[in-house]
Amino acid sequence: MPLIEMKNVKKLYGCGENRVAALDGVSLSICRGEFVAVAGASGSGKSTLMNLMGCLDVQTEGEYTLDGTRVSDIPDRQLSRIRNREIGFIFQSFNLIPSLTALENVELPLIYRGISPNMRRELAVHALEKVSLKNRLGHHPWQMSGGQQQRVAIARAIAAEPPIILADEPTGNLDSRCGAEVMRILYDLNAQGKTVVIITHDDSVATQAARTVRIADGRVISDTGR
Repeated sequence: MPLIEMKNVKKLYGCGENRVAALDGVSLSICRGEFVAVAGASGSGKSTLMNLMGCLDVQTEGEYTLDGTRVSDIPDRQLSRIRNREIGFIFQSFNLIPSLTALENVELPLIYRGISPNMRRELAVHALEKVSLKNRLGHHPWQMSGGQQQRVAIARAIAAEPPIILADEPTGNLDSRCGAEVMRILYDLNAQGKTVVIITHDDSVATQAARTVRIADGRVISDTGR
């Protein structure tokens, strides 16, 4: 059974003559443990697709099933718990809080899960060790390079050991060396059994995934590597 499954999913914005289809009949399934790149130009619908996958938004039409459960049937409070426990998000802009240290940034989502302070620290330190930042625990984002900030963001995403990692343009703001390091970390996470989905406009990134789904004008136009 697919972990992520979409059937004829549409996401419409506006109304009447101004109605626009960000997604126009997308059908897609991703199995547990896959490493998938969703590639497309700006405005193709790929970020909208990620928002639906991550339960940050809901489709206008069609069906989305996550781990066997139709997302439209899940109450909002339970959906919030699923996002917090099942999905780790990595964003192009890092989304770190400047006033918090690397350790505190990674601990923050663990607070919302009700994890005790001692366990939060243990999980956060372990996650930062995984991304080779144990020596930056007390540094603030403004004291770190872009590559280091993205690694903090990855540590934050993986600290609670979610089975799904959704990464939106994770190398978009990085130079080639830092981008390669981020991809290596994502490979390692996939090798550990995580399902990894990367959203990217960069073909050199997309072709590094085991499977590449290409999207244009809100539609899947190719799906290679399955």
